[in-house]
Amino acid sequence: MVALKNVLNDLKVVRRIGDANPLINAVVFDSRKVKAGGLFVAQKGTAFDGHKFIDKAIDLGATVVVCQEIPAELVSTVVYLKVDNSDVALAHIASNFYGNPSSKLKLVGTTGTNGKTTVSTLLYDLFQLAGYKTGLLSTVRIKISDEEFEATHTTPDSVTINYYLSEMLKAGVTHCFMEVSSHGIHQSRTEGLDFDGGVFTNLSHDHLDYHKTFAEYRDVKKKFFDDLSKNAFALVNGDDKNGTVMLQNTRAKKCTYALKTMADFKARILEKSFSGMLLQLDTSEVWVRLIGDFNVSNLLAIYGVALQLGMDKNIVLPLISQLESVDGRFQYAISKTGVVTIVDYAHTPDALKNVLHTIGGIRSGKETLLTVVGCGGDRDRTKRSKMGNIATTLSDQVVFTSDNPRFEDPQVILDEIESGVAEEFQDKTLSILDRKQAIKTAIKIAKKGDIILVAGKGHEDYQDIKGVKHHFDDKEIIQELLQALKK
Repeated sequence: MVALKNVLNDLKVVRRIGDANPLINAVVFDSRKVKAGGLFVAQKGTAFDGHKFIDKAIDLGATVVVCQEIPAELVSTVVYLKVDNSDVALAHIASNFYGNPSSKLKLVGTTGTNGKTTVSTLLYDLFQLAGYKTGLLSTVRIKISDEEFEATHTTPDSVTINYYLSEMLKAGVTHCFMEVSSHGIHQSRTEGLDFDGGVFTNLSHDHLDYHKTFAEYRDVKKKFFDDLSKNAFALVNGDDKNGTVMLQNTRAKKCTYALKTMADFKARILEKSFSGMLLQLDTSEVWVRLIGDFNVSNLLAIYGVALQLGMDKNIVLPLISQLESVDGRFQYAISKTGVVTIVDYAHTPDALKNVLHTIGGIRSGKETLLTVVGCGGDRDRTKRSKMGNIATTLSDQVVFTSDNPRFEDPQVILDEIESGVAEEFQDKTLSILDRKQAIKTAIKIAKKGDIILVAGKGHEDYQDIKGVKHHFDDKEIIQELLQALKK
């Protein structure tokens, strides 16, 4: 339990009603979870306005209410605190409630359209291999050293972030790596966190359903770097033109990594195959198990972060050679029938293009490349035609299918994907709504040596249809279908 005055540090209160200093036993923004002695923060969300549930929160035992609008009817035993922005207030209150855990460990955030999960997860793996107790906050999972917890958002809410950071401290964790999404930045979920470093991977077409314009999307990412302290480092991808934008106003130490341009950390691909790549990393040669130019960029980011955090280059390089692909990120297998299958999370035009270019750079040219891909519903619709165009331009055969349609009509989504297919490529496309049937069709078409890319869902083990998540794992489905094919 924490005294109210202690959770209000660094918080600008516009108006206060009530002089009491109650002990707070929980910070809550969902009125349904309020218990006696709780502090309730009323947020103006995109779907719900928490101010409508203040009475319910008080009925359940809230003794403090933080809000942007003071209710007309007040309860004498409750302390009301009016703030300019409830999202910002929640972040600072949550941090204070849990004892500002981010200031007591090395916290590094990674942002960008693609690569956040890979960079954050492989940094966790690297530091674990180096003997550090390490934490991870990612799209795929939350980890406290070897203990794993389910993740529900790319960047969790402020309360969840600070709760897990405090649990990490209790477990002796010294370093934590987390994904920082544009939604998380925009909604102030990372406000008040003490980052020791920030990484920018790249910026491409995504989330324009939320941010409306690309400039807004870029500037939200930039805010993360603007807010870094002078004691932190800002490491950006010099091959992306937006990398320099991220550094414009930051107080942090500026550093870059790149394959194609001058940078502080450089790499060159010497050899590549489906089993890995031989790289020249700065002046050293190292064999890595990951595949693709985009993964060389990811490894450069990891290398740069490790050195910025004080690890010796001679320790880092051997550990990098041990790192393996992250779940659902270019996970390939060769079946007993000789067909190569690749499962990848690529769900943006740029990510799909990168994966297909990577496959194109490794294949001999005689194999058929079949791509199975769709687009999610209730998300950025403008990228759908681009995905259709890229898939058909860079593949020999394409099967368009359903992804997570959510509350949209799957056929409408497919129609919008197909609208981007050039007339000359129409004859090499199929549209099969049922995702399992689509994968099955690709497997039936494939001959020995051919390559099947199943893109879009990667690590996800569900399909979201009309608000219900049905179990569906691309990797499991592929294995099941290949097994049946042998019988």
